[in-house]
Amino acid sequence: MSIKVKVNDSIFELEPEQLEKLFKEKQAIAIKINGQLKDLSSLFSLNREEEIELITSESKEGLEILRHSTAHIMAHAVKDLFPEVKVTIGPAIEDGFYYDFDKDEPFTEEDLNKIEKRMQEIIKAKNPFIRKEISKQEAIKIFESLGESYKVEILNEIEDDRVSVYEEGGFIDLCRGPHIPHTGMVKAFKLLSVAGAYWRGDEKNKMLQRIYGTAFQTKQELDEYLKFLEEVKKRDHRRLGRQLKLFEISEEVGPGLIIWLPNGAIVRKIIEDFWKDEHLKAGYQLLYTPHIAKLELWSKSGHLDFYRENMFSPMHIDEIAYQLKPMNCPFHIQVYKSELRSYRDLPLRFAELGTVYRYERSGVLHGLLRVRGFTQDDAHIFCTEEQLEEEIQKVLDFTIFILSTFGFDNYEIYISTRPEKYVGSLENWEKATEALELALKKRSLPYQIDPGEGVFYGPKIDIKIKDVLNRAWQCSTIQVDFNIPERFDITYRGKDGKEHRPIMIHRALMGSLERFMGVLIEHYAGAFPLWLAPVQVEVMSISEKHVDYATQVYEKLMEKGFRVKLNTENEKIGYKIRQAILNKVPYMVIVGDKEIESGKITVRLTEGKNLELITIDEFSQQLFERIQQRK
Repeated sequence: MSIKVKVNDSIFELEPEQLEKLFKEKQAIAIKINGQLKDLSSLFSLNREEEIELITSESKEGLEILRHSTAHIMAHAVKDLFPEVKVTIGPAIEDGFYYDFDKDEPFTEEDLNKIEKRMQEIIKAKNPFIRKEISKQEAIKIFESLGESYKVEILNEIEDDRVSVYEEGGFIDLCRGPHIPHTGMVKAFKLLSVAGAYWRGDEKNKMLQRIYGTAFQTKQELDEYLKFLEEVKKRDHRRLGRQLKLFEISEEVGPGLIIWLPNGAIVRKIIEDFWKDEHLKAGYQLLYTPHIAKLELWSKSGHLDFYRENMFSPMHIDEIAYQLKPMNCPFHIQVYKSELRSYRDLPLRFAELGTVYRYERSGVLHGLLRVRGFTQDDAHIFCTEEQLEEEIQKVLDFTIFILSTFGFDNYEIYISTRPEKYVGSLENWEKATEALELALKKRSLPYQIDPGEGVFYGPKIDIKIKDVLNRAWQCSTIQVDFNIPERFDITYRGKDGKEHRPIMIHRALMGSLERFMGVLIEHYAGAFPLWLAPVQVEVMSISEKHVDYATQVYEKLMEKGFRVKLNTENEKIGYKIRQAILNKVPYMVIVGDKEIESGKITVRLTEGKNLELITIDEFSQQLFERIQQRK
């Protein structure tokens, strides 16, 4: 009887003796038996009735196995070079792998080179990965004898009586597997960086040394990825933020708290003005609410029960506990409750650029992308059940308009469904989820389901924008909430004269302004489009005798409302141009003898192209047109 084997999308019916030949031809690294990933060695204990799928390193699962195995090889190399180091865990991650080590001194660049060299030797040896199932007690004895206290801690938490370990070349590690057949199957890898990481992510535990690396099926794929990382490094918003004087994070102020410098403040003002104008056009009413409130408010809203770990410690004023706000929604509820509401008032749309404060561990803070104080472009819509679907569609349209205005036309959409900890009835959760799905279908927007990732009060749509490097960023969200209106007992009077409960939609189009700004910086590599650029034009004189005319040009452009910088420093014009390019100024106006004689200006673009001599009015008209088109 033959055995059915799936290879990618093809099905092969083979005799047992033909299986090994096929797997060698396809360069299999693992197999899946009845949906369970297994080592390739499981091939020899197959049951003919089992469903078998071949896994190659070309597949997502295969690449993950390859990277996980490379992490083990790295741990082996580290133990060979630094025997006193203790190993902890080393998983595969989205773009590679890491392994955490207990080492008092950080690994240096020289250490990484040595580890890579030793890894190459282990790979060349083609050591087989040998899986052994042993009792938990036996495993504890093995790792105790090796002084691997972290492995012993993990084992003591495992409930099963038997565990699996892997051995290759004399190095043994606790692992579920599967792994590649032998170390020689690793063809292209690179160690990338070292970072600190607390054991189990808890700041109370010891700081470990985490080595990041990556592995690919081919050297070409590895080289392409390393080029991508170089481009990412060039676009790093933290580096560009300093270079372009956009924002500052000061240890004296505190980590995760952003100080906007003049250039960044200008960009933020432009974004905020655009946001406010468009919301007023879309029928929203703007609000401003306090930064703190009584702790009792957050208890009533449910945030204290479900969100406490992300909230700062309360403060006491007149012996009453107050809380820095982590959300704006309870304040918008108070605005709704400030007067009686009728069905004729709905939908009500309240919007606020509200600054909130959330506790994040210091280890996860990251420039503008992960902070402790940030401003949400927040809004809450109160509507009837009949209006729900239309309002969601309007929010979707508004979101796509906002994102495309900033240059984001590529995105992934997810519907996040009910989590384990939730409030409200199952019936309302189903209604809300159906409304979100229907709105996406009517707009012909493809989406995926993200099971269990909804917020505690309702399901949501999450929109992840793709930047110029095709990286996904979570920004926009639309959340349906049947819960908070009940908690605060808000109602409206219906056509029947009776009191009814409105539905509440939480939504943010850009997410937080800080995060969105970080994404914008990296998307444009700091070279903002003209309408967003903090300095749109830099006027520069060639020599001292051209200063007066350069000043006149500067003043005329300023009068027309452009953001202009005047550079009359006693420096060579080449140096001034290079500085303007470094500062990502879109247009440079160069003033010399021929400009004074003609009464015109020479305009140079950042990319090096010079426009012919034109008048200030002609140049201004070009700028106006580009700004109106938001380019």
